[in-house]
Amino acid sequence: MESQLQILSESLDKKLEVLREIREYNIQQEKAFSADQVDMGSFDEAIAEKERLIEKVTALDSGFEMLYEKLAQELDGNRERYQTQIKTLQEKISKVMEMSVTVQAQEARNKKLIEQYFGKERQNLQQSRRHSAAAYQYYKNLNAAGTAEPRFMDSKK
Repeated sequence: MESQLQILSESLDKKLEVLREIREYNIQQEKAFSADQVDMGSFDEAIAEKERLIEKVTALDSGFEMLYEKLAQELDGNRERYQTQIKTLQEKISKVMEMSVTVQAQEARNKKLIEQYFGKERQNLQQSRRHSAAAYQYYKNLNAAGTAEPRFMDSKK
């Protein structure tokens, strides 16, 4: 039982560490999209790395839940005996929850920044298309009119 409680504790420690890594990537993304020039290559790399970390968190969660389900009945029956371990687990769960909320808030802010960036890029692209169309129409009208022969020409040399 002691070793299983230790495994639960270590699982929570690992999850907290992974959430900290995700938080750092979120900070990098926020800085990248707040800057004037956005580096999409580093953004793509950060997304891939965060995806790997999220999969790791999911695996840690499922392992924790499976082990906790096995231990839940025995813990309920012997609360006094494992009181310090239970308290430690509760504190760690609280820290993990706080970090999860922080990460979710960062994700929401980053989503807003990314939407703003792509909105501006879409507007720039549409404006560029309008300018191209106007330039093409001007060129087309200029060629359609043909070249007019000068009516009065100075023949003196």
